[in-house]
Amino acid sequence: MKSLIIYYSYHHMNTEKLARKMAETLKADLKEVSECDPNDISDYDLIGIGSGIYHGRHHKKIVGLAERFPDCKDKRAFIFSSSGVIQKDHHSELRRVLEGKDIEVIDDFHCLGFDTALDSEGINRWRPDEEDLRQAQRFAKSLLDK
Repeated sequence: MKSLIIYYSYHHMNTEKLARKMAETLKADLKEVSECDPNDISDYDLIGIGSGIYHGRHHKKIVGLAERFPDCKDKRAFIFSSSGVIQKDHHSELRRVLEGKDIEVIDDFHCLGFDTALDSEGINRWRPDEEDLRQAQRFAKSLLDK
């Protein structure tokens, strides 16, 4: 199975750490969102797409790229993210966009990340930590069976 992981990571590179661990586990190609053309997904069976969560949603660069994907009935995807707090339905917008392109979303992953948006001291310092990265790796391995 040929896999691609597309990510956007901005402030503390939390999501990039997750993307790299998942790409290593899946032996996937890894692209930062600015390196990705929407048609790139045509070469892949499985697409991972994620970013940090900003005001309850994925970064606009990730959502914008997904909106430009071609319709793909034969594609499967997974969504991932990191954020300072756990938010209900933080993957719903991106899931809706992907499913609107006939891309089957098979699973999603989220973990806490270091965040200084609301507090200059920050919350969740040192996250994602080694255990979070192990969970990301286990998650990626589980995708191979889906």
